[in-house]
Amino acid sequence: MAKVYWPYFDPEYENLSTRINPPSVSIDNTSCKECTLVKVDSMNKPGILLEVVQVLTDLDLTITKAYISSDGGWFMDVFHVTDQQGNKVTDSKTIDYIEKVLGPKGYASASQNTWPGKRVGVHALGDHTSVEIIARDRPGLLSEVSAVLADLHFNVVAAEAWTHNRRIACVLYVNDNKTSRAVDDPERLSTMEEQLNLVLRGCEQEDDEKAARTCLSIGSTHVDRRLHQMLFADRDYEAVTKVDGSVPKITIENCEEKDYSVINVSCEDRAKLMFDIVCTLTDMQYIVFHATITSNGPHASQEYFIRHKDGCTLDSEGEKERVIKCLEAAIHRRVSEGWSLELCAKDRVGLLSEVTRILREHGLSVTRAGVTTVGEQAVNVFYVRDASGNPVDVKTIEALRGEIGHSMMINVKNKVPSKRWKEEGQAGTGRGWAKTSFFFGNLLEKLLP
Repeated sequence: MAKVYWPYFDPEYENLSTRINPPSVSIDNTSCKECTLVKVDSMNKPGILLEVVQVLTDLDLTITKAYISSDGGWFMDVFHVTDQQGNKVTDSKTIDYIEKVLGPKGYASASQNTWPGKRVGVHALGDHTSVEIIARDRPGLLSEVSAVLADLHFNVVAAEAWTHNRRIACVLYVNDNKTSRAVDDPERLSTMEEQLNLVLRGCEQEDDEKAARTCLSIGSTHVDRRLHQMLFADRDYEAVTKVDGSVPKITIENCEEKDYSVINVSCEDRAKLMFDIVCTLTDMQYIVFHATITSNGPHASQEYFIRHKDGCTLDSEGEKERVIKCLEAAIHRRVSEGWSLELCAKDRVGLLSEVTRILREHGLSVTRAGVTTVGEQAVNVFYVRDASGNPVDVKTIEALRGEIGHSMMINVKNKVPSKRWKEEGQAGTGRGWAKTSFFFGNLLEKLLP
């Protein structure tokens, strides 16, 4: 039989363009008196803007201005960034990390990674099993979920939960409390999933079309993006409820000359605002070709020139309305007015269950939560309201401080809502907002070698 010869394809051919024209990153602390300029030039590829913004926000950097252009095959970005105190970025570890992840070395290592859920940023906190929960929210639900995990001898290494429009999305990273490793026993995982689903279904109404569910996976993911995806898939943007803060103004127009749809967003500024918007546009299959981000005072103005990945613009009113609703939801998911509780204690099995039980006993409902463990230290952050969704009374906060304070360090902050603004087109730096990045980014300095 004659031999059949197939043409040879170099497996590295797909990355040839990147190897010929590797990305370049420059950190400029001299051109601007008030901020650091991060300049990124590279070959264009799907999702690259989100990757760059994700790196900067994971480091808790505030983006005060940005200019994005990615027409053709080249991507050029300039970001004006500061740290959480409004100062230039001078920390050598932070600068080295940006250059490493966004530069040629970062792209080279990414091409060799076989894990499909890999994202730039900081993810892994040792071996863990990821548990995803989506359900109808109600007071005490997080306490019941953490109690189930504690009873089954799962230790919560890290977690983050968002609530929006009476729905809750939560990602928990758990491991075995004895071995401190990911749990891969199918029977044990099945038991956990079954018991968690019983708790979640207990808060669903009979006519509720959105069923509660628990999903398990072993690996890592970017938690903020995953929470956006979970709530978007749950269609949380369809409900109309009272929201914290002012209502963002979002308009969509068509630029016929260049065949773009132009999205303008004017709203109160806050941490990770640009990430939340770009993340939502990316997951809705829209490509950002140009963008301008400006800040001045407590408000933000962002303009995006987009097309759908199939090359079409937003032509129908229904499609425009859907995009506006989705962006409004993305902006509000991370907004939390009122009291935040920052708790620090020595980590132990059942700590999250104990803390959330105490909050529930004081009539507090958790609207957003973040849990992180570094070494033997656990850091928990909770944004709370009363059981009716109203601001918490000061006496309740003081009583809670008195009960918890003897066993762990507690820091209480109150974010006062800003006045509604009326002038169109104003924007801001968000420095008056309480720091809300509490999952991975603010612990990066401890995690970096």
